[in-house]
Amino acid sequence: MINILKAPQGSAEAAEPTAGGRGAAAVGLPIPVGRRVELPGRGTTFVREVDGPPGAPALVLIHGWIASAGINWYQLFEPASRHFRVIAPDLRGHGRGIRSRRRFRLADCADDIAVLLDELEVPSAIMVGYSMGGPVAQLLWKRHRSKVDGLVLCATSHRFVPGMRERLVFTTLMATAAGTSRAGQLFTVLPRSVVRQFAPVTAKGRPTSLQRWAAAEIRRHDLRMVLEAGHAIGHYDASRWIGNIDVPTAVVVTTKDRALTPAEQARLAFAIPHATIHRIEDGHVACTSPAFAAPVLAACTEVAVKAYPGWHPNRRVDDVAVGVGTSER
Repeated sequence: MINILKAPQGSAEAAEPTAGGRGAAAVGLPIPVGRRVELPGRGTTFVREVDGPPGAPALVLIHGWIASAGINWYQLFEPASRHFRVIAPDLRGHGRGIRSRRRFRLADCADDIAVLLDELEVPSAIMVGYSMGGPVAQLLWKRHRSKVDGLVLCATSHRFVPGMRERLVFTTLMATAAGTSRAGQLFTVLPRSVVRQFAPVTAKGRPTSLQRWAAAEIRRHDLRMVLEAGHAIGHYDASRWIGNIDVPTAVVVTTKDRALTPAEQARLAFAIPHATIHRIEDGHVACTSPAFAAPVLAACTEVAVKAYPGWHPNRRVDDVAVGVGTSER
């Protein structure tokens, strides 16, 4: 269990240690504290971890654009940690992820996670990608196959901007915005609809403390790298090789998504052999909803059962998670 700690009287946001404390929570929030990890030859990243039960399979939670691990996965840390070891890094340029002068590449994010697993002495894991995290998870399979035991792909696709015209408009916007350097430019350059499309940020009606903590997380972003990440998303297209994926895969479709349509998400499932489809009756910011955890945990459990013969969660886990909104195509 993740212990929820009380925020100090009058504190504006959660203050987090940068080392140790795996399984403890950020102050006042259901989020495990994180630690900084040096990745040889790459830089210093930030990861939130919960050990889970002894011998549990590992999940690597990969967040979306303009989010951080804490923002994207705060609804999942607690329930997932009952059955899995949970590893949730901040991607480069986001939150306290790696800072680099190199141009942002989704492939570098995949390589960062591969090196992180080496540093954590985790041979392989199930990759769980949300929105932009979906392409990073797919690239992990492509570039580091031995480290990927399964995939859970949420609110995502194997191509983010369908159609040449849309791709041109979106990537031009990103390239133009990336050429600016003023700190306030991010949310003035990007149309609100574009930000909503790729950036799960806060849940409507959540407590002020959570909103203020999430705002503090976003302020940690590296503006240039985040804008370049948007540009990278616009160019991503795995159509030529997505059908070669050979690990157990579940696709979690956000059925009310007006940013990345359910049909486009379903095409991802149809493109991957034997992928199953799970459904969340919500939009692209489904990760902020209390209803988010059950179907995602069901997908993770299903993939883990296939990936690790002989492993199965306890009965209480089955009752809560398995079979929620699942179908085989």
